[in-house]
Amino acid sequence: QVQLVESGGGSVQAGGSLRLSCAASGRTVSSYAIGWFRQAPGLEREFVAAISGRGDSTYYSDSAKGRFTISRDNAKNTVYLQMNSLRPEDTAVYYCAARFWAGLHYSRSYYDTAVKYDYWGQGTQVTVSP
Repeated sequence: QVQLVESGGGSVQAGGSLRLSCAASGRTVSSYAIGWFRQAPGLEREFVAAISGRGDSTYYSDSAKGRFTISRDNAKNTVYLQMNSLRPEDTAVYYCAARFWAGLHYSRSYYDTAVKYDYWGQGTQVTVSP
């Protein structure tokens, strides 16, 4: 079992920044890939970014690329999502999720599908005003 707790959400104006944190506990966190997903009202949950267990592979959605950065500190059992140049359309509940990572190099498809993740946090709200 892996427990995940997100924090760092809030309200910002367009162009601002936020850093989300995903604190993990339970089994060896470095054995898990972590993904960030978001869900806006009335829309499906969508992939934002993901990172391998070792942190040497990262993947981003087209919307997040160039603006968001995912990183992890396994010593602190924490994964971060630095979000810059925020836009109103980034408004959503952001979730982190974990799935087992066997230490191999996987393609993007391993990381970018919500149903492939086994553990989820409770979410943190991000609101970006115009």
